[in-house]
Amino acid sequence: MGEGTPRRSLRARLLAAALILVLAALVVAGLAIGVILHRFVRGQLDGRLDAQIVALRAGLEAGILPQTLDAPPYDRPGPGWAWEVHRGPETIRSGSLRGGDIRLSDPGPEDDPGRPHPASGTGPQGEPLVARVLALPGPPPATIVVAAPEGELRGPLREALTSLALALGILGLCLLAGLAVQVRLGLAPLKRLRADLAAVRAGRRERVPAEQPAEIAPVVAELNALLDQNAQNLDRARGHVANLAHALKTPLATLSMALADPARDPDGGLRRQVEDMDRRVRHHLRRARAAALAGSARGRTPLAPRLSDLRDALARLYAEKGVALDLAVPDDLSVACEGQDLDEMLGNLVDNACRWCRGRVQVSALARNGVVRIRVEDDGPGLDGAAAEAVMARGRRLDEGVPGHGFGLPITLELAELYGGGLTLGYGDLGGLRADLVLPA
Repeated sequence: MGEGTPRRSLRARLLAAALILVLAALVVAGLAIGVILHRFVRGQLDGRLDAQIVALRAGLEAGILPQTLDAPPYDRPGPGWAWEVHRGPETIRSGSLRGGDIRLSDPGPEDDPGRPHPASGTGPQGEPLVARVLALPGPPPATIVVAAPEGELRGPLREALTSLALALGILGLCLLAGLAVQVRLGLAPLKRLRADLAAVRAGRRERVPAEQPAEIAPVVAELNALLDQNAQNLDRARGHVANLAHALKTPLATLSMALADPARDPDGGLRRQVEDMDRRVRHHLRRARAAALAGSARGRTPLAPRLSDLRDALARLYAEKGVALDLAVPDDLSVACEGQDLDEMLGNLVDNACRWCRGRVQVSALARNGVVRIRVEDDGPGLDGAAAEAVMARGRRLDEGVPGHGFGLPITLELAELYGGGLTLGYGDLGGLRADLVLPA
């Protein structure tokens, strides 16, 4: 769809379709009810005219002068109510005609000669009339015409149709309001699906909930399958990156330490080449890992469970030393970091603290301004500023008598910077080293 094409809305489509269908239904219903009302009102008027025809016919057959049947409203001049009887050359008229005639413009079909049939015409003043006509056989043959003003048909019909239009309008508004609510309720699962996908993207969920309406469930199943496939691809990519890092970074660091001896590299050329190789390897590894972590699969890892597991593992490892490891971490605190990377960073810091402490290690965490600051302190000898800067160098160890390779803190710093955080060292409240690890919340 091109940039100039307006976005289409399912809600707008459904409401437009509902509006068209409701209007069409109301128009059809209005026409049908209008026809029924017209037939009903015309039937009432025809019944009134037929009653006068019956009276006139009875008067003729009894020999009573029809003028005696000239009761209201047929005796009033000008209202349009009138009758006339044509019998041979004689014409008898109601008093309302005042000598005028009813001129039939449409005598209408005579389906049943013995019954009145409808007709239309005009009065003496040209006023439109609705008439009923009955032809009687002779001798002498006679024709009875009874008419009423057309307003007696159109007036009640107009009033009825006005009330009908008002009722249909109210009904239409109620239907549209109901349809709007129905559309809103029908599209609510899509809104929830959008919120679930946003939660997956933000790392608050791993998958979209499978409990969905039947129409959306197949889409959700495909989305979850895609998320699982992406997670598997990410795990494989991370495995390859980790394998490459282990295969290249440690040998390069060892080679760099070996070349530090001037006897092995008098002019320093080999050392510079090794450092350049290490710099290039770390650059491309960082790009690969950043690309893998930049998507929606980036995790949201709670801190408390990871630190609790780490405390249990280190308690067994340093059981003879009797290290007291205190945790002050909120249960609901999480970081936007992969679990494996978080384990590696926390493991390096807490293990280092347990190795150098006299007997106490404290871990605390606090979230502020979109970042989480994890503080690891011990009651060991601590480090001054120069020593803290020195231990950040790869392979640099201040005490060769303590087991280790000198890569833990530099790797922790590199991982923290990969996530946009950092690592700083200093003196803590316990008198020993304080390590502040900053990660995004």
